[in-house]
Amino acid sequence: MGRDTRARKSLGSLHSQIKESRVLMVGAGGIGCELLKNLVLTGFGEIHIVDLDTIDLSNLNRQFLFGMNHIKKSKALVAKETAGKFNPNVRLEAHHANIKDPQFNIKWFKGFDIVFNALDNLDARKHVNRMCLTADIPLIESGTTGYHGQVQIIKQGITECYECNPKAVPKSFPVCTIRSTPSQPIHCIVWAKSYLFTEVFGTSEESSPELDPTENSENAQEIANLKREAEELKNVREKMDSPDFVESVFRKVFEIDIERLKSMEDMWKTRTPPTALNFKEIESSAKEVGAAIENDQIKWTLAENFAMFADSLKRLAQRMKELKNDAQDGDTPPVLSFDKDDEDTLDFVAASANLRSIIFGIEVKSKFDIKQMAGNIIPAIATTNAVTAGLCVLQAFKVLRNDYSGGRMIFVTKRAEQGFSAEKLAPPQKTCEVCGVARLILEANIKQATIRDLVEKVLVQKLGYSEELSVLSQNLLYDVDFDDNIDTPLEELGFGEETFVTIVDDRDGEPEQRVNLVIAITNNESLIDGPITIPEKIDIRVRNEAPVSDPDSKPNGLTNGSSLKRTIEEVEPSAGSPSKRRKRAILEDRESISKSQTTKPQDEVIAIVDDEGAIIID
Repeated sequence: MGRDTRARKSLGSLHSQIKESRVLMVGAGGIGCELLKNLVLTGFGEIHIVDLDTIDLSNLNRQFLFGMNHIKKSKALVAKETAGKFNPNVRLEAHHANIKDPQFNIKWFKGFDIVFNALDNLDARKHVNRMCLTADIPLIESGTTGYHGQVQIIKQGITECYECNPKAVPKSFPVCTIRSTPSQPIHCIVWAKSYLFTEVFGTSEESSPELDPTENSENAQEIANLKREAEELKNVREKMDSPDFVESVFRKVFEIDIERLKSMEDMWKTRTPPTALNFKEIESSAKEVGAAIENDQIKWTLAENFAMFADSLKRLAQRMKELKNDAQDGDTPPVLSFDKDDEDTLDFVAASANLRSIIFGIEVKSKFDIKQMAGNIIPAIATTNAVTAGLCVLQAFKVLRNDYSGGRMIFVTKRAEQGFSAEKLAPPQKTCEVCGVARLILEANIKQATIRDLVEKVLVQKLGYSEELSVLSQNLLYDVDFDDNIDTPLEELGFGEETFVTIVDDRDGEPEQRVNLVIAITNNESLIDGPITIPEKIDIRVRNEAPVSDPDSKPNGLTNGSSLKRTIEEVEPSAGSPSKRRKRAILEDRESISKSQTTKPQDEVIAIVDDEGAIIID
């Protein structure tokens, strides 16, 4: 019996279409491993895998394409190697890279028939969602948490997109709670991870997403205290090469700072005051305790936490010393960053958090529990991943048949009486500023094309815009009151190989005012008929409802551009009209996206499960 016999009988005429299809799978983790196995065994013709991550020991209990010999290797490359043995007739291409890298542009996305998301962070999901909308390629979004899972088909103009409904954001904690009045283990873990570790081995993170630095009458003093203590820690940090480094750090954060905190008597009128730790006393009691504690699911004693704190601090200090020795003149000073799979950083955060918990009379946690909380890890169930991955492929069959009316939003639940629930695919929300906008792709020679070419030749003459419009990227590039950039080549304004701009119709209150237009401009220096392509006329929907203020049309980062770009406040200081508020919202969202792209991607996964079976994946 041939390899394809059963698949051909089951799928009928769809089987030949599957064999000729070209699909992209983003993420090779829990869902990704199961999904890749399904895609290969089903016989999808060509599969591209993109994942930036490497394999860790903790992955092996559910990511079955990996083994012990693969630890620290690329997930994408190993997944290709392992899954390729299941069906040699399938072509596999692996990319050990970030899906947000410029190489994965719209033209590249357009080369696929379907894109599968098997990601574990909100930012990357949004990016793939927007790229698929722009490229007009169907996306099958999926996610799991514990026994719950979700599968959703997304298609431009037909269904809701990933961002039509707001997603939960990572929890942040007021500085005053973290700094002065912790009451839960998570408060101490955030302090150890986002404050202590960062101040000793990283760069100051007063604006860490887990620390809410918003000043008010209650926490302004605590923010000032935090800044002062951070400065004192920097002085301690200079002693990293000295033999008393461990004692200096310990006494600073667990003795001196605590005594200072206790002196604020008003704070403890209704609370139990903290108890400072004595370095010499604990050091003496911990002499017989080693730092090699094999069982990470037991709760350490005070002496064990001290031993682990001292040992991990020495290990990290040695790593910093080696990084400094390897650095060249003029290099940025080396720093370390927390990684839940890095034993040195995890040991330090676990021991530091527990020592602080002891000081405030809070329950200590095991290293295993702290790893989950510090890394925002959602307990993963291999069976849920397998079921969800299977549903992804079943929905893909409907996409290939162009049967979106038969597609479903599917929820996997743990209820005995109903393991699945399904809903018809909802249409795009008109108020969504991601899929409720018009989209257009243009080519331009960015060395020659100017804003004038875009505004006059494309927007006004071809698409019928009035003069009352604005062009925005990460900054305001043009509007009727700001034309400084009108004859500036796009390259000088920060345009790269692929740049997204948003066109805002500024005719507030007029019935023919249009929704925003998102244009993807791709560089092409070989254009013959002019510096910018003139598109066919497209229909742009009239804005009949006020949009939500969470817009963005910038999947890829822009390079730093010309100083000719200005903020909305500089050009329109009053900025009170609806269009001005929309423009400000676009720029603020762009700024946050840009900042997130300059940092190392992290698996920041927060899941909230509804008792009725609805699940917010992030």
